[in-house]
Amino acid sequence: MSIPKSPAEITPRWFNEHLGWNVADAQAHEIGAGIGVSSAVYRVHLTGVDVPETVVVKLTAIDPNAAFTSTVLRMYIREAKFFNELADDMPVRVPAGHYGDVSDDGADFVVVMEDLAGNRMLDQTGHLDDDDAEACIDNLAVWHANWWNHTDGMCESGLAVALDDPIYPALLPGLFDEGWAKLNDSAGCVPPEPLQPVGPKFGGAVEGLLQQLSEGPTTLLHGDYRTDNMMFAPDGSVILMDFQLTGVGSAAYDLAYFVGSCLEVDAARERGLYDRWIGGLVAAGVPESDLADMWEKYRIASLFCLVYPAVAARGMDLDVPRERDLANVMMSRQARAAVDLDWMSLLA
Repeated sequence: MSIPKSPAEITPRWFNEHLGWNVADAQAHEIGAGIGVSSAVYRVHLTGVDVPETVVVKLTAIDPNAAFTSTVLRMYIREAKFFNELADDMPVRVPAGHYGDVSDDGADFVVVMEDLAGNRMLDQTGHLDDDDAEACIDNLAVWHANWWNHTDGMCESGLAVALDDPIYPALLPGLFDEGWAKLNDSAGCVPPEPLQPVGPKFGGAVEGLLQQLSEGPTTLLHGDYRTDNMMFAPDGSVILMDFQLTGVGSAAYDLAYFVGSCLEVDAARERGLYDRWIGGLVAAGVPESDLADMWEKYRIASLFCLVYPAVAARGMDLDVPRERDLANVMMSRQARAAVDLDWMSLLA
């Protein structure tokens, strides 16, 4: 048994055989319920010789719809490879990776990582103050600048998936439509009015939107840059988590997703945060000539990121308050963006 399929299989013997540790006892408890739906996440308390007191272990999602989506979009492959190949070379803080493995078909995976409990958690359904939002923007600029036009081999290795990969237009329209229907049929999670005319046109626009986000300068994308995937260390630095959607494409993608789904802003504040991010890229050495059309890419990315709550809804239990709240908060913030950034003009 190389990949545990349940917490009962996260045993001392498994740690000892696969990580070379000397574990005498391992007790796993689920964490992250209602925060992440693409994986099952456990904190494991260890006793033994020279082992951490706790680690975090991620396994395949419990919900079959979430597990299916994560498998076909190669999400488990990406995260296992991230911790095995890239985590030690990141320009921003991420958890230390102890082990990662994924089955040949990409359906079963395990990641063992550093437990960062005790740092300040963020909550996407809550308010993010201005200082924290700006720190997240600055952190993102550092990430993007580090990999600016230096992503050779990442997609070929499976560490990332390019935004223009054929898998996305092949799968996302159908997955979106299923999630969109589920949201509209729900008792308490109906998309807000500004999003209603967007939904029926979204599937047909996916390929074109992603093609535009793949043109020009590209970088490594986090792909799920939202506050549920972040912590703040005592020194104020941002700690990033969750690397199942790493991609290659326009850097505007991550920024638009973060601002559009995590922040309550008006148009002026949104533009100010965008300008701060641009300033961070330039300060880190990105040529200004590479950024000339970035605002238009930002608008396109903002529209595309409606895919997140819709596809995630397929694997959500919308009767669970936290999962319902997350979907509603994301869509309410995106409804503001739909108006301020004139999404419908991008679908004309």
